[in-house]
Amino acid sequence: MTDLGGLGDHRARGPGDGPEAVAAQIADAVESLTALWSVAAQEASLRLSPHQLRALRTVQATPGLNLTALAEGLDIGLPTASRLCDRLAAAGLLERAPHPDTRREVQLWLTPHGRHVLREVAGHRARALATALAAMAPAERAALREGLRGFLAARDTTGPGADSTD
Repeated sequence: MTDLGGLGDHRARGPGDGPEAVAAQIADAVESLTALWSVAAQEASLRLSPHQLRALRTVQATPGLNLTALAEGLDIGLPTASRLCDRLAAAGLLERAPHPDTRREVQLWLTPHGRHVLREVAGHRARALATALAAMAPAERAALREGLRGFLAARDTTGPGADSTD
């Protein structure tokens, strides 16, 4: 296992401690987390593809959004988004309703079954993650939490969408 450094250890100890080396180690961890996340989602009573889950989560976050906004949010084409919604509606997870003010626009809403499936997937994922975290020493969990806080703070100031002034 790779040593990412202890709590509060901000000193570079060698070439494997630079941002590029740590980024490679984190990429490996993200791959593992992604696999854990995907397997846990497939344990739900209704198996959905990652695109279907993302679409449902997007509609959950923005109830009533239209098909164009969903396509943009998922970075997919409008015809692909329409077919995706067709499948989700056929499964009873999503419903389309005419916009009350604009006849040509359709709003997307989760059905009660869609909300139930998302809660179920979230529960499976949380349990899988908790199992992995339980196998870590308390100090390792604390270090991970602190590291994630630092990462999110840095990402908020340097990542995509951050206000950068050159």
